[in-house]
Amino acid sequence: MIPRSEIHHILDGYARDEITLATMGSHTALQILKGAQDEGFKNLVICKRGVEEVYQQFGVADELLIVETYNQFLDEKLLKELRERTVILIPHGSFVEYLSPKRIETELSVPLFGNRMVLEWESDREKERRWLTQADLRLPEEFKTPDEIDRLVLVKFPGAKGGKGYFIASDPEEFERKFEKLNLRDKERFTIQEFVIGTRFYPHYFYSPLKDRVELLSMDIRYESNIDGISRLATILQDCPPDPSFVVTGNIPVVARESLLPQILKMGERVVKASKELFSPGLMGPFCLEMICTEDLEFTVFEISARIVAGTNLYINGSPYSHLLYHEPMSTGRRIAREIKDALGEDSLESIIY
Repeated sequence: MIPRSEIHHILDGYARDEITLATMGSHTALQILKGAQDEGFKNLVICKRGVEEVYQQFGVADELLIVETYNQFLDEKLLKELRERTVILIPHGSFVEYLSPKRIETELSVPLFGNRMVLEWESDREKERRWLTQADLRLPEEFKTPDEIDRLVLVKFPGAKGGKGYFIASDPEEFERKFEKLNLRDKERFTIQEFVIGTRFYPHYFYSPLKDRVELLSMDIRYESNIDGISRLATILQDCPPDPSFVVTGNIPVVARESLLPQILKMGERVVKASKELFSPGLMGPFCLEMICTEDLEFTVFEISARIVAGTNLYINGSPYSHLLYHEPMSTGRRIAREIKDALGEDSLESIIY
């Protein structure tokens, strides 16, 4: 176990000129690895046997470390090897899915970019709502029990499952019918949330503790199966419509109308401010607010991803927003590496490793 009071000592013994940036071979690993190379770091990808060809094919990994399952991430032998390689780990959504936030916080004895406490606040629906409420964001109404459902709702389950198992219902009977069909580990834990109609936006932010600045790096819309497929075939399927599902299969680039940007930037800034108040030193590095823009041009935020999200994979060579901030290709993966590089240059690495 790693006491919270000892987290800031986790860099003890690290040679600052021998840092290797490493991540799990999944999710956003390609851009994280390329970003590390672009900023002059050695990199390492830890991947499950059978997927290593992806990282060999694209040539972005300096070294590959093969494991049988991602649970091995917390094996003492592997952790010792990572420390000997002077590794800093870059977390992403697969860390949340394959390793519990609590185990990451207390057992992962390797330096992790950002504040590891944030993963618990992201994955716990009650804490997440408290955080977003303190940031003064508009949230969809939530229902405590299925009996309270009186409008269209989205039923969600914990963790970073990419929408797997989510379903919609419009009354208690429909909820019970669809709920009984599920076979999920976390079936006993769910959130019933008002389904807000509007345009989906997923802005990708980056908070730099070194600059005390929230940056808008890019934005995407998720492509989901089978709900997006149904929308293309609505007329054909109207006589026998299938139950919609919300499994994320890809991402689509989007640019918001410029008049919406002040709202989007302020929302990101308020989320960072609230995080400092709730779990000091708060959120740092990449995060994403998952939101709906209504026809009245008002945003409702239904979730936060408090680390790099898969939608950033669209922008390995940068986005229209990142190009305004940096006159060079700047992915979120590279922005992480740049923050670590800047911290090393300022001899303040401890300020971004918790």
